[in-house]
Amino acid sequence: MRHAIEVRGLVKSFGEVRALDGVDLAAAPGTVLGLLGPNGAGKTTAVRVLSTLTAADAGTARVLGLDVASQAAQVRERLSLTGQYAGLDDALTGEQNLVLIARLLGASRSRARARAHELIERFDLAHAASRPVEGYSGGMRRRLDLAASIVRRPEVLVLDEPTTGLDPSSRGGLWAVVRELVAEGTTVLLTTQYLEEADQLADSIAVIDAGRVIASGTPSQLKQTVGGLVLRMRPVRPEALAQLRDLADWTVGAGGREEDGSLFVPVAHAGEATALMSRVSQAGIDLSAFGLDEPTLDEVFLTLTGHRTGADEKTEVAA
Repeated sequence: MRHAIEVRGLVKSFGEVRALDGVDLAAAPGTVLGLLGPNGAGKTTAVRVLSTLTAADAGTARVLGLDVASQAAQVRERLSLTGQYAGLDDALTGEQNLVLIARLLGASRSRARARAHELIERFDLAHAASRPVEGYSGGMRRRLDLAASIVRRPEVLVLDEPTTGLDPSSRGGLWAVVRELVAEGTTVLLTTQYLEEADQLADSIAVIDAGRVIASGTPSQLKQTVGGLVLRMRPVRPEALAQLRDLADWTVGAGGREEDGSLFVPVAHAGEATALMSRVSQAGIDLSAFGLDEPTLDEVFLTLTGHRTGADEKTEVAA
């Protein structure tokens, strides 16, 4: 099998809103496909079509070679979905939630308990296994939700913004689990608002905007579309940012962008960065930090869509 996930010409409209407008996607077995895009771009709609929750108006979508429209039951047996909101019973304990799901999937009582204990240990939830889920933190709920999605080991796992609202430690823990699953052969479709998350996990990325895929490739390939390097400079005095921007515009023809007290300037090569740093020194501007890096996915996303992701905005109206 060449692709675990294959989408061709997918179209879906909600009234006058065309949520998907001819989307093509592909993910090889045992890889992570990152689906990026601003809110309302069509990511959740694509997830719902692939998960057999929404029927497309046109085009085809296959999971492990199975058509999601005509072979929906077989797809559901081999695919698991973790949505944006945890699908857990708050009144039950963490262990009870997992045992219940295992039993619903046909496991015997003993096998259901064994699988629940295995997942509780794997997701570092042993200390809370006997507590009602209503008392869990956001990070614990997301870990339990992901554990629930792999009670029956899926061949394809769809993660729709799984770490939204989590602290960095909880997010890192979920990343580690995703890497383990992929190493075991699971194919993952990941939608996320966090570009660092896609950079860390995705083998390939598709950027979707206004219902269309506007760019795709590996993270490195997408970064190359921006070109050059990025020089980051943080002045000791914040009021020196304007002077830094003027120097950058004069030296390399680009004033760069400001973010969190730093100036990020695109440069064609290291020589331009050296020339600019020399002029900064001559101007007597003290820097508390500086660095030269390849473009980030933030730069790629900004270049492709004209704006940044909105991790704190509401999700698209496609459900």
